Amino acid sequence: MTTERYPDLLWDAVLRGDEYSAVDVVVDALRDGVDAETVLLEVIGAVQQRVGREWAANRISVAQEHAATAINERVISTLSLTSGRHDGGRGRVTVACVDGEWHALPARLLAEVLRLRGFTVDYLGAQVPTAHLITHLHRTGPDAVALSSSIATRLPTAHATITACQATGVPVIVGGAAFGPDGRYARLLGADAWAPDARAAAQTLADGLPAPAHPHAQPMDDLPHLSDQEYTLVTRNAPRLVAAVLARLPERIPAMAHYSDAQHQHTAEDVRHIVDFLAVALYTGDAELFEQFLGWTAEVLAARSVPAGALVPALDLLGEELRDFTRASDLLRRASAAHTPGGDTAAPSPVPAGAATEGADTTTLHRTGRPA
Repeated sequence: MTTERYPDLLWDAVLRGDEYSAVDVVVDALRDGVDAETVLLEVIGAVQQRVGREWAANRISVAQEHAATAINERVISTLSLTSGRHDGGRGRVTVACVDGEWHALPARLLAEVLRLRGFTVDYLGAQVPTAHLITHLHRTGPDAVALSSSIATRLPTAHATITACQATGVPVIVGGAAFGPDGRYARLLGADAWAPDARAAAQTLADGLPAPAHPHAQPMDDLPHLSDQEYTLVTRNAPRLVAAVLARLPERIPAMAHYSDAQHQHTAEDVRHIVDFLAVALYTGDAELFEQFLGWTAEVLAARSVPAGALVPALDLLGEELRDFTRASDLLRRASAAHTPGGDTAAPSPVPAGAATEGADTTTLHRTGRPA
């Protein structure tokens, strides 16, 4: 049964904010013989991906993005209720988002797919503190944990969560944009498995995950470069670094003297995003993560009529603050060169995620990240 028309119908409904029509689209698809898993992933999931693309291109507002996400959540609930109960005999899986991760829809889609395939699922939702997750594992004894994260800046937390889950003897499968399109960060952080999508995750879990190979590993075991303390010091001093850059940024961008309070706030958030992604690049030891974030950010800024060169003053000032940090200085120097007009262009990234907002002044750095 083809699904070709249903994504467009659902898109039209969520764009109008019409929850009832959105539910009708899903019910009609099921009535027409489209199976529930296909509706979840190729209709609802496809529309949610389009929401992200349209926001990044500045064709929909943050309010529209949030409304669409909320409607999709309720549509999933409707589908779950109409699909009936399943025996849950294939094993028990805890599905959760990493602490600090508010993008819950991918995890929700996985939870529903697993239920359809006969798993008992404990879906814990967004931003699950690691300590509470571990308590849940001790209480319920699942066969596996499925961790989701869309924001790369949550990778250090994901690493600690993976390690803590494995210490209980429960294997961990991870997924989401934060772990890279090829799962490179899943492997780096010692996850027992990675899946590029919900179907692959369900199949991996059906095949079974072995017990964790190194249940008592520590972050330094996986990432020896952390011994230089650059990640720790940048993270610990992030508020000071942001304040120092903001204090001197008007020297490099004179138009800031005329910014509104909202524009100053957005600029502060942009600088914090840069510091956070720099920190996670230091944590993973992967310069490409930072370069892709900046490339993607430049595309988002361009869609809002902000020149990509507006990134350079902030990168240069941050580099001056971190001049004694070998790895950080190198990352910032290369990034500045790549985004200086006439320099090499950094590769854009489809991955980075964070908080979103609409509109932009043509001279300000603007708040960056993908929508929830």
